[in-house]
Amino acid sequence: MHQLGFVSAILADHTFEQVIDFASEKNFKCVEVMCWPAGNADARRYAGVTHINVDTLDDAQIAHIKKYTAEKGVFISGLGYYPNPLDPDIDKANFYVDHIKKIILATTKLDIPVMNTFIGRDPSKNIAYNLDKFKETWTDIVKLAEEVGVKIGIENCPMFFTNDEWPGGKNLATTPAIWDKMFDIIPSSTLGLNYDPSHLVWQMMDYTRPLYDYRDRIHHIHLKDAKVYPDKLNRVGIMGNPLEYHSPKLPGLGDINWGKFFSALNDARYRGPVVIEVEDKAYEGTAEDVETAILTARNYLSQFLG
Repeated sequence: MHQLGFVSAILADHTFEQVIDFASEKNFKCVEVMCWPAGNADARRYAGVTHINVDTLDDAQIAHIKKYTAEKGVFISGLGYYPNPLDPDIDKANFYVDHIKKIILATTKLDIPVMNTFIGRDPSKNIAYNLDKFKETWTDIVKLAEEVGVKIGIENCPMFFTNDEWPGGKNLATTPAIWDKMFDIIPSSTLGLNYDPSHLVWQMMDYTRPLYDYRDRIHHIHLKDAKVYPDKLNRVGIMGNPLEYHSPKLPGLGDINWGKFFSALNDARYRGPVVIEVEDKAYEGTAEDVETAILTARNYLSQFLG
């Protein structure tokens, strides 16, 4: 019913082939493959990983990728790149948008259904301002994706964790109220969600309701948990930087009721990839820890997958 995979960012030191080998050997069905531009790595954690370089992608590489994944029995659930296309620095924003468009074109050449990314945001400006920038920036991106038959999955991470992202975060697409405005501005069904329930947990929101309300806009799923620490929250409040009162965790080690989540996912008739996103600092000490994290999450989630 659902094809379990993982986000390749956590295996940053692996080649594309090594990532696919690991997935195949460990009985994963798919991988979301990271496509950051080589030499332009973002300094934040889990960014800047390039397992497919779309700047150098040619017919021979396309054939190799298709052949290699087919031989290993693993498919690519989506191509991922998560920058800030609404960055107030126009040169940076233009670079990010250009690379998103390159990945959309690569996605269709590789016969992959979805490209995953962020909307972006100017964190110093309000929502109304950023919605205007969204329309200005994203209309052409969505039009390109429509023309080539690729879905765009927007992860709902606020990208507000530390002081450099204060106060609004670097991704507009954070709540159902904002999604409604976005989908009114650009009504194309090409634009949807790469839905991650963990981000609603620390925003104190219902993480299953969107599966029902946006069932036609869910193009991809990230499986990540979050743990809110009430004692810390009671000290800093919800206006503190979010990492002051919560931590990303492996599925099963946080506050999400995964039985409830998968029940809602099934009710919504979602039939597609569900990929583990590892951002749990408790599993980052060694390469062995990282592999253990992926497999621990796999073992826990397998009970819900049939």
